[in-house]
Amino acid sequence: MTETAIFAAGCFWGVEQVFRDTDGVVATEVGYTGGHVENPTYEQVCRKSTGHAEAVKVEFDPALVSYEKLLEIFWASHDPTQVNRQGPDVGDQYRTAIFTVNDAQREAAEKSRAAEDASGRHARPVATKIEPLGPWWRAEEYHQQYFEKKGGGACAIHR
Repeated sequence: MTETAIFAAGCFWGVEQVFRDTDGVVATEVGYTGGHVENPTYEQVCRKSTGHAEAVKVEFDPALVSYEKLLEIFWASHDPTQVNRQGPDVGDQYRTAIFTVNDAQREAAEKSRAAEDASGRHARPVATKIEPLGPWWRAEEYHQQYFEKKGGGACAIHR
């Protein structure tokens, strides 16, 4: 039996690839969540008028990789102190957020965020928001597994 986790950490192409390369991850999907527009398009999200974040849905086998391990990967894969941006990508769609699907995930995410903030790894406070998952909107097909289709590496992250 698998579980689902949702993470937003900037451009979803690179975030998806980081999780796809993780043992125990069964599937990934990029999409939009956290906003107020139904069935948004990429163009609408890029106009910064929907409130949605570019996010990655991670389906994982908890017997092979824990939610806590996925949180560690999330923290290591981006700069969680940047507000509404990651590196050169600016806008609320690039915000750092964890969208939880149940109370256990919320509790684990809050504990993990507190530990990350207290770790001394960052000169600024961790800005990552933890929110319950609302509606999930799958991104257009050309965004799915983008680097596998087009080649290239992960998006540049500037800390």
